[in-house]
Amino acid sequence: MNRLFAAGLLSAAAAAPVLAQSPIKIGEINSYSSMPQFTQPYKQGWQLAVEEINAQGGLLGRKIEVIARDDAGKPDEALRHAIELTSKEKVDILAGGFLSNVGLALADHAVKNKRLFIASEPLTDAIVWEKGNRYTFRLRASTYMQAAMLVEEAAKMPAKRWATIAPNYEYGQSSVASFKELLKAKRPDVEFVSEQWPALGKIDAGSTLTATMAARPDAVFNVTFGADLARLVREGNQRNIFPKMPVVSMLSGEPEYLEVLKDETPKGWIVTGYPWDQIDTREHASFAANYYRKFNENPKLGSVVGYATMQAIFAGIKKAGSVDNEKLVLAMRGLKFSTPFGPAEFRAIDQQSTMGAYVGKLDQRGGKGTMVQWRYADGKNHLPTDAYVRARRPADAMK
Repeated sequence: MNRLFAAGLLSAAAAAPVLAQSPIKIGEINSYSSMPQFTQPYKQGWQLAVEEINAQGGLLGRKIEVIARDDAGKPDEALRHAIELTSKEKVDILAGGFLSNVGLALADHAVKNKRLFIASEPLTDAIVWEKGNRYTFRLRASTYMQAAMLVEEAAKMPAKRWATIAPNYEYGQSSVASFKELLKAKRPDVEFVSEQWPALGKIDAGSTLTATMAARPDAVFNVTFGADLARLVREGNQRNIFPKMPVVSMLSGEPEYLEVLKDETPKGWIVTGYPWDQIDTREHASFAANYYRKFNENPKLGSVVGYATMQAIFAGIKKAGSVDNEKLVLAMRGLKFSTPFGPAEFRAIDQQSTMGAYVGKLDQRGGKGTMVQWRYADGKNHLPTDAYVRARRPADAMK
């Protein structure tokens, strides 16, 4: 028996180094095939972050391994991959999501399986409020936060009659709801005279603009993006609606979309975005230089989100000293981490990051779209009160 016991000890000792060197696995799910203009730079961003941390020896003496899956912009596909990554691949953490409905599906999987999920891109408020849970943290500035940033500018405009154009799914609906709520709070005299809800990716720009202009608005709040945004802008330019009609637009200053608009970029739109070529902070300069060195191209907003997603995860693992998900949840609440936009943290009460966005106006330079008169809007200054969150977030999500 002593010999068998000794042999068992030797076997365990021999296996220990192998186990100690097993990688920390992060399961990453995103819309790589359906939204490549954003998700390809996003992927390059997280690849850079992983390469950098592994060059430093990894975390907890282990390398980081990311296993990526394509959800094709479909919640059921995302859920299928999440099940496979957690059950078969045994990932320690889940991350990603682009569309809000996909993010909500992944958040639901996270709470049911007690698996930490870092929602990198989904912007819906529901993911941290009405449908929030203790296992889901969100990186990007939410629809509420970006609406609050834009309302600061919209409230200064003389416009009283507003129209909205937004995709008819969770992101568009929550964006419009927040914008209306926040603008009316600052300007009780405004009214919303038209709401247009085109299906995502299927906008009929002509009929949308005809219905919008029939309501005789003084200004428009736009939430379309990607191909829908390009169609809307082109139709509006041809009808001579833009840039005469004042527009406040979410996300439209991001280089992913400006590169498509090119010389069709409507001047004067007030937008959230990313003027990458004009930011001179130390954090951003270092990130942009390293990104260009690796990929031979300049960063896009997706690049920043991918990089910052991994930076947040790494900081959480360091603080927890573990990949145990219960320890990680506690470590992530109130976690401070660095991003190319500067320092950020996850608020403990709703697990929303304070990473902000840039607010400015659209213009053209050399036949290309750009942002001018911009400022950085720190996310911590555009979050609601704790009382507001408690009224909307489930009590068990804050335990």
